[in-house]
Amino acid sequence: MRSALDKFFSWTGVALALFLLVAGGLLTWANQFIGDQVHQQLSMQDITMPEGESLESLPEADRKELDQWAGQQLTTGPQAKAFADHYILVHMNAASDNRSYEEVSGEFLQLSDEDKASAEGQALGGLRQTLFMGNTLRGLLLYGYAFAMVGTIAGIAAVAAFAGGALMLVLAVLGFRHARKADATV
Repeated sequence: MRSALDKFFSWTGVALALFLLVAGGLLTWANQFIGDQVHQQLSMQDITMPEGESLESLPEADRKELDQWAGQQLTTGPQAKAFADHYILVHMNAASDNRSYEEVSGEFLQLSDEDKASAEGQALGGLRQTLFMGNTLRGLLLYGYAFAMVGTIAGIAAVAAFAGGALMLVLAVLGFRHARKADATV
């Protein structure tokens, strides 16, 4: 009876090990695919991380976040997040006195046609357009960052699946060995 139970659990361990190894392979593929896509898509944007005078005009906390990639081409999720949050957003906030697109757009839409045609109205319309474009670019960059994080998590999960699969194989082998010993003592 003990031998049969050992064999049952050992075969279950082999099945689980195979499942984990296949899952690890799929997670590795997902990690590689996502990493390649993020790199390819961000590279096509041909954005160079700010350096020199472009960094000097930023608040110190934002400058510190961007310093590590100064002058490099933006190709990774963490770079995309840093550029979106510590460069684009800082410039958007400076241009709008920390007002959101929604606030500026609401102000613009409340203007009469005559006021929209004035110099102030034109400036407000331009700011509205700038904030819209800034928010759009930030959103796309932050989606790239989020996608990159999913890829990173898939890579970590792949390592865990491979380790779990290897452990299950070792335990299954030990279980089969114990079953043989139990058969021999009967």
